[in-house]
Amino acid sequence: MAGKYDLLAKSIIKNVGGKSNVNGLTHCITRLRFKLKDESKANTEVLKNMDGVITVIQSGGQYQVVIGNHVPDVFEAVNKEGGFANMEGGDEGNENMSIGAKLIDTISGVFAPTLGVLAAAGMIKGFLALFVAMGIMTANDGFYLIMNAVGDGFFHYLPLVLGYSAAKKFKVNIFVGLALGASMLYMQDVTAIQGHELITTLFAESKFPMAVYTTFLGVPVTWPAAGYASSVIPIILAVYVAGKVEAFFKKVVPDVVKLFVVPLLTLVIAAPLTFLIVGPVASFLSSMVGVVTTIAYNFSPILSGAFVGFFWQIFVIFGLHWGLVPILITNLTTMGYDNVLATMFTASFAQTAVVLAIFLKTKNKTLKTLSVPAIISGIFGVTEPAIYGITLPKKKPFIISCIGGSIGGAFMGYGGSKMFMMGGLGVFGFPSFIDAANNSMSSLVTTSIAVGIASVVGFVLTFLLYKEEAATETAQSSPSNVLVSPIKGKVLPLSEVEDAAFSSGALGNGVAIMPEEGVVVSPVDGEVVTLFKTKHAIGIKSEDGAEILIHIGMDTVKLNGEHFTAKIAQGDKVTKGQPIMEFDMEGIKNAGYSIVTPVVVTNSDKYADIVFETGNNVELNADLMVLV
Repeated sequence: MAGKYDLLAKSIIKNVGGKSNVNGLTHCITRLRFKLKDESKANTEVLKNMDGVITVIQSGGQYQVVIGNHVPDVFEAVNKEGGFANMEGGDEGNENMSIGAKLIDTISGVFAPTLGVLAAAGMIKGFLALFVAMGIMTANDGFYLIMNAVGDGFFHYLPLVLGYSAAKKFKVNIFVGLALGASMLYMQDVTAIQGHELITTLFAESKFPMAVYTTFLGVPVTWPAAGYASSVIPIILAVYVAGKVEAFFKKVVPDVVKLFVVPLLTLVIAAPLTFLIVGPVASFLSSMVGVVTTIAYNFSPILSGAFVGFFWQIFVIFGLHWGLVPILITNLTTMGYDNVLATMFTASFAQTAVVLAIFLKTKNKTLKTLSVPAIISGIFGVTEPAIYGITLPKKKPFIISCIGGSIGGAFMGYGGSKMFMMGGLGVFGFPSFIDAANNSMSSLVTTSIAVGIASVVGFVLTFLLYKEEAATETAQSSPSNVLVSPIKGKVLPLSEVEDAAFSSGALGNGVAIMPEEGVVVSPVDGEVVTLFKTKHAIGIKSEDGAEILIHIGMDTVKLNGEHFTAKIAQGDKVTKGQPIMEFDMEGIKNAGYSIVTPVVVTNSDKYADIVFETGNNVELNADLMVLV
């Protein structure tokens, strides 16, 4: 049986240039992230206007197809159709990228597969901190201990997770990546427990002290003060270096012994390099990142917060936020909190408040319908439907949302808000501002006030300044893109139609109607392009190019026209609301056929969205669907 998104998957693959044009594929919360061999082969405008696709972004060396909240299901369908499961964004095809684009591509390729569980683990830690702070449980309760093992364990063993994903990104044996991550944690979790005494501390008076517990062939093994648990940069660089070593040995080791000799030689060389050079250097770089961002923040927390709050949504649009993820995790690892990127938290709430104001102020039915799911998604931190569907096309509301986020971020900087763990998005992110070490909720209070300020600013400015654009209003309520109901009855989803061609969406997007009267009118101004001899189905093309199929009943083709009376002929021009067919409901039912009537737009891929409601009763000539 065809999957729900199989047709969409086929269309996406076709319009990114086909399977042969794809070098890699990953996804994040709302986007498919393609690495294409040649982006010029992609039909970007077709994809942007495809039903099921919000928009397309080309940035950071990636071709990003924005899908929305159901991107995991679409990703699975695209993977199944294209066979991309083992192709997760290698380095082919990035020779022409800038250094910055390569960096963002690498970081996103490593972190994107972990994003869902990374957020889930953070949410678990955040809610546990909230429960303890509220006195619901203590840190000694069994529930807390087991759930904390899940949440904190993921972050503690992050080098293992990133060792795996980095190995896939750099096309290294994934078990080599896991082995390197495991060795870094083994030295910290096991060797340290055995009681090795500190030999000396290098750079003891600096911000980058390095402990020495042992030597390797006479060379001191330096150990960062924070260790390697929860670290990011060391394991990524270690796997990158291991990839170069592995590539060399793959060339020189005979095929007959490659299976075990290549991993052996790779680990024997890469592991010492990791502990003697790569790890210490990467730890130094990580500490530098933390120091530099802290200096910038301390120079003016208010300006820092205002900058991050204003530009965060712009970073997200272009995928540039991936380059900042290591800064967040590094700060959490080295300082136990982050107060720099934490100030982006208010941006999604400002965006949602702007859409709420538009929803309350607009008289445009289409815009109201689009706003509801965007508001719900925004509350939970997913703002792409709001940005791409509503505020960005209108420009001014998007700028207002950035202003609201900026003012909220500035207040967070002023109040010294700190994020103590990487948690969920939107409302699920609030527990991340609780300091689990002492159950302090001061940052949570400051952040909550900042969210309120950002939301009020976004809402009030939008409500005062937003005006309907006359041209847009006319276009969106014109006969050309509003389909009236051709039949009176109850509106049903196509999924309830007992015909796979309709229920799967193969014939197009739309609804089904359970008729209450045996009268059919034209849903648009247009031309009758198809009238079956059996009269059970009518095809109409609107003046705007929409192709509508009205199929009266199921299997009613077998009636050979009995119980149907046509009021028009093929080729006739029709107007919206004009009677075009009558049918005998009781006669059809008595003959043993269902009278449920699909009304579908057969060229749905021409439109960004088709908006409708199901479960309600609709009158003849009442608005049924809006083509966006």
